[in-house]
Amino acid sequence: MVESQARRRKHTVKAPPCRTRTTAEAPPERVQKALARAGLGSRRLIETWIAAGRVHINGRIAQPGDRAGPSDEIRIDGQTVPAASRAPPRRRVIAYYKPAGVLCSTRDERGDRPTVFERLPEAGHWISIGRLDLNSSGLLLFTNDGALAHRLMHPSFGLEREYAVRVLGAVDGGPLERLTQGIELDDGWARFASVTAAGGQGSNRWFHVVLPEGRKREVRRLWESQGLIVSRLIRIRYGNIRLPPDKQAGEWWEIDGREVERLLES
Repeated sequence: MVESQARRRKHTVKAPPCRTRTTAEAPPERVQKALARAGLGSRRLIETWIAAGRVHINGRIAQPGDRAGPSDEIRIDGQTVPAASRAPPRRRVIAYYKPAGVLCSTRDERGDRPTVFERLPEAGHWISIGRLDLNSSGLLLFTNDGALAHRLMHPSFGLEREYAVRVLGAVDGGPLERLTQGIELDDGWARFASVTAAGGQGSNRWFHVVLPEGRKREVRRLWESQGLIVSRLIRIRYGNIRLPPDKQAGEWWEIDGREVERLLES
């Protein structure tokens, strides 16, 4: 009886799903995506190869939904696909000092205004981490990693943005207190985490303000709610990344990996 139970168990054991080994450099991804990057065909075409049993991962027939990492061996019709050809591009983050008058769009519908993407390095598919309106200037971050961009922009991440703002009008304790306590805007409650006086004379005063999110024109709308006009707005910090004082409007520079890790931890 024990033998018969053992035989039954033996026949009902299912083969484990195709496992992949991970590396610190790049997590496993869907095999059709990796092979499409290698230039072997579209994802849909490669999915038909998988369905036909032509693709093997580590010696086993690949199944729809299987993932593979850099250390996994992938073969198509018995031919090995080199890992280097299917490796994802190195994650990059660059900073750009946006001048006023430049759009944060891939193209201008009017056709006569410059965009930030025209001024970035050509080697890379760049995704903007947040935006600045046309008349604002300062620090913008870009990456070639869509998941990273989404994470750094999402409100739940609570990443601070700091701005230098020149305000036109009489600013006293009343408006400043209300701006830090909170104001009801047309798209919900908003407030500055901090407001710090930063110089200026007469009716033109500079302030540094900090926001934990980046809603559309939020800085300007908060000041306008108090009857004050923003005459200049410069983003000077995003998380731990600051706008260096030696940079000029229109310049871009690479953010090193350690700074990116600190950005994710901030």
